[in-house]
Amino acid sequence: MGSERLRLHGRMFTALACAVAAGAFAHAAGPAARDWVPAVLPTAAAVVIAWPLTRERAPAALPPEPPPPVDLQRLHLLQAQLEHLPVAAWAGSPGQLTALTSRARRLAAPGAVRDPAALQALLQGSSQAGPVTLDTERGSERWQLLRQPLALDGREMVLLVLVPLENALESASLQAWHQLVQVLTHEIMNSLTPIKSLSQTALMLLDEPPLAEADLRTALHGIGHRAEGLSRFVTTYRQVSLWPAPNLAPVDLQALFDRLAQAVAPAWATRGGSATFELLSPSLRLRADEAQLEQALLALLRNAEQATAEQPAPQLWVQARQGRGGRLTISVRDNGPGVPPGLERQIFLPFFSAREGGQGIGLTVVRQLVHGMGGRVRLVRPLEGGAAFVLSF
Repeated sequence: MGSERLRLHGRMFTALACAVAAGAFAHAAGPAARDWVPAVLPTAAAVVIAWPLTRERAPAALPPEPPPPVDLQRLHLLQAQLEHLPVAAWAGSPGQLTALTSRARRLAAPGAVRDPAALQALLQGSSQAGPVTLDTERGSERWQLLRQPLALDGREMVLLVLVPLENALESASLQAWHQLVQVLTHEIMNSLTPIKSLSQTALMLLDEPPLAEADLRTALHGIGHRAEGLSRFVTTYRQVSLWPAPNLAPVDLQALFDRLAQAVAPAWATRGGSATFELLSPSLRLRADEAQLEQALLALLRNAEQATAEQPAPQLWVQARQGRGGRLTISVRDNGPGVPPGLERQIFLPFFSAREGGQGIGLTVVRQLVHGMGGRVRLVRPLEGGAAFVLSF
């Protein structure tokens, strides 16, 4: 309180000093200044006295807010990333699910699925993962349902994810049809073009006497030959597309490899090479259709034989092993020139062949048979060169 009084007295003294100075200035300046100084003096004194008060009473600046903790920042970042995932995800107890992503909320909103209740029933009643079909405003759409049970804080929970497949599958289907139509058109035109030309030649021979019977017979023979080739092509296509459903049962791979080695190894030895069949574990078993699996492997062995036709010492390696997660793989590798770059996908198309004069159905049959037994086949480029086809089950 005393300090405040001292400061007030100091301000009054300052104001008084200003008044004295103003009077001295007016006296020195003459009558004109003495007229306006008395009017200005009270205002100046008030400003001098009040100025410190306004400065002291001005509100102090608020301190800056501390940044959020690092853990909270990471949580917000994860929430933002989860929100924008391109899948529909839900989590919660089996009877009460909460949408985790914006895609999940949009899927249940108006304009998406036709019946949101049916979507909830599908999610609540899901016990296994797999493909599902949703009836949406844009039509029937295919999705892949993924299900992961969780245990958090002693509570049983479940994480459900719907992955959209329609656009990707439609694009892949259109591309496959486009490639297949190209192959079919090529093969059919290869037969129809000479048939048309030979037919015109036969008509010209009939219209131009004297009749050249030998030339006419040659033209008709060519028409018959090309028609027979087109008939074989159609028959082969039907066989490729009409394989019977597999009869799955445990297959003894050791016995299967012994039969294959007995069937093909002598021919490789005659050519100055060798064929090696290796089972990393003699007790390996595979649930498959034994006849169709043997047919697929024989097609790969014939493919390897043709690929190494120009090799002075052709080599074949066939190996079966159990990999990560218990997945069984069978690889067929040769030391041929390998598949030309850029043809990795085309070689599995019907009637496409990277080899001159090839029919282009062997690898198509292999893929169809392996896929029917729940497996996959892919091309691998070994570091040692050649080509390797790997069957995964």
